[in-house]
Amino acid sequence: MHTSIPGRAVRGLSLLLALLLASGCLVLTACRTAPGDSATGTSGTGADTSADTESAAPDNTASTDTATGSGSEPAPETPGTEPVFSVGGGLYTGALSLALTLPAGLPESTTIRYTTNGSVPTGRSTGYRAPLDILAKADTALTVSLIGGVAVGVFGFFATEPLLRLMGTTKEILPSAVPYMKAYFTGMPGCLLYNYLAAIQRSGGDTKHPLLFLAISGVANVGLNILMVAGFRLGALGVGIATSASQYIAAAAILIFMLREEGCCRVTGFALDGERLKKMVLIGLPAGLQGTLFSLSNVIIQSSINTYGTYVVAGNAAGSNLDGFLYIAMNSVYTAALTFVGQNVGAGKYARIKKISFLCVGLVTFIGVSLGVVLVVFGEKLLLIFATGENKDAVVKAGMNRLLVMGTTYFLCGLMDVGCGIMRGMGKTILPMIVSLVGSCLFRIVWIATVCPRFPDNIFALYISYPISWFITAAVHYG
Repeated sequence: MHTSIPGRAVRGLSLLLALLLASGCLVLTACRTAPGDSATGTSGTGADTSADTESAAPDNTASTDTATGSGSEPAPETPGTEPVFSVGGGLYTGALSLALTLPAGLPESTTIRYTTNGSVPTGRSTGYRAPLDILAKADTALTVSLIGGVAVGVFGFFATEPLLRLMGTTKEILPSAVPYMKAYFTGMPGCLLYNYLAAIQRSGGDTKHPLLFLAISGVANVGLNILMVAGFRLGALGVGIATSASQYIAAAAILIFMLREEGCCRVTGFALDGERLKKMVLIGLPAGLQGTLFSLSNVIIQSSINTYGTYVVAGNAAGSNLDGFLYIAMNSVYTAALTFVGQNVGAGKYARIKKISFLCVGLVTFIGVSLGVVLVVFGEKLLLIFATGENKDAVVKAGMNRLLVMGTTYFLCGLMDVGCGIMRGMGKTILPMIVSLVGSCLFRIVWIATVCPRFPDNIFALYISYPISWFITAAVHYG
């Protein structure tokens, strides 16, 4: 046994990257663009439009303190230098035109600069030239999610078997893996639709309904799994069908809710606005690329794990299912950090950002450590849920090898994600992508190619690359 990168996996990475890039970049950060698409004021809720004034003369530069939202009150420490908004702050359900004018006392040569994503305007921000048309529509996101979901689903359905073979999937697993993945990819339109609309709903301050719809789909998933596997005896294919069906249940629930909603996040139909799409891509592309690169490194790791044999592959998959619950719990803190930091940056409440950051760091550490201990202590009993048959002891042992590493160090992943969320909330999207690329993805690839071959029979040599990469990336984020 060895852990070097299989030649077939390397040859297949270019094709796999295309799939991952499509899915990663299409699941854009709608939560950052939705406020720009809605007519939502920022009285304590976040930024719709941020603006500052900049004099054309170097020695007559106006204050760069941010005036946020429609009709945001000027900062008291810099009176008279904030733009005047034609529409007062508040919540609007229809389209409106927002005009920005110079305050009294500033020369006509002064330029107003603004942003539409909640970040602080700088000298490089867009200069105001004409009234801003603010649309109360999420229709572009709805259309893009469906188009992207269908595209990714069709590609994945037909590319599943070649990609699995290129990853070095064993012959024993392939007959079950192919139908499962094909069934899974049929749920991509529902998956993307829910994620887009849920992000928009959360950006409007509603986190309860997306959680409710996700919980409903989760319960449905469990019930359908039992029906498909125990009732219809469909095995892995049944699990894939249940997963896809639950995706469509969540998507249908949130779509119906947003069609009936009376507010800035209401969906009215299908539309494709080029300008809105461009903004979504510019904001979401770095996050999509980061997710793609993480997936790429995970594919390489999985290709190496496949060389250890069927029991290790099964145990790793079972352990991954368990620590996946821990990741979801910590990822909710990342979402909170991104949302609240972004809203307070947009609202000009910079003093709150430090407190929010400390709270999120403490919360994600507590969740990661406490749930990680649960995984380690009760890992063997939990793994028996997934391990059956006469070889279940070997599968459980392999699964515990993963949980011993993940359960004790997964909080580092949470810290890494929260640091990334804080930076994105402050309007920095490129830097987190670069840090993640080098600190996690590139590091893991180099580790597998150089370190793992020195310990060909030790799976811990591979697993340890996870916490090391998390620590490096988190250190750069907070440094």
